Amino acid sequence: MSRVGRKPIEIPKGVEVNIEGSLVKIKGLKGELQREVRPEIKVEVHPVKSSEAGVEQFDRVKKEEILVTPLKETKDVKAFWGLTRTLIANMIKGVTEGYQKKLEIKGVGYRASLEGENLVLNIGYSHPVKIKKPEDISFSAEKNAITVSGIDKEKVGQIAAKIRAVRKPEPYKGKGIRYKGEQIRRKAGKKVVGAEEKGV
Repeated sequence: MSRVGRKPIEIPKGVEVNIEGSLVKIKGLKGELQREVRPEIKVEVHPVKSSEAGVEQFDRVKKEEILVTPLKETKDVKAFWGLTRTLIANMIKGVTEGYQKKLEIKGVGYRASLEGENLVLNIGYSHPVKIKKPEDISFSAEKNAITVSGIDKEKVGQIAAKIRAVRKPEPYKGKGIRYKGEQIRRKAGKKVVGAEEKGV
């Protein structure tokens, strides 16, 4: 049994959850997300039960939770059970809090700026690199810091990876675009290696 999958997902105040067959729709203050779940997985909304004076009854505040259950007991379905629960929990967080991915630019003359809602990167090429703002994603750029924000965790991660891929950090001086806090494994330059071999 999946320890992740069997945990109920509490529905916060102000969030609407609609399930139409295998389609799960979640709406909150920051926007709306939807996802198709596998046919072997069942997703339901139930009122939260509370225990009062030893008697189980429905919570007076009418709180609700999402329950994810497998319809088959196979190894693959158990794996999708936990994954589905995680993805739906991410959707809840996305429409209530949102997600951010921060990147840093390192290099002399390297910088990021905004042109309207689009991101413009000046990172050592003969021309600036423009990244068009996707739907439900926003960019911010301040000095050498870039922030990608949105309600879809996967989409935020994909766009951040796309930005990083424009100029991946090189291993000698570390120039390029990296995730904030990312550690780059550095290599010694040829001159340094040669000096070490000669005992300098």
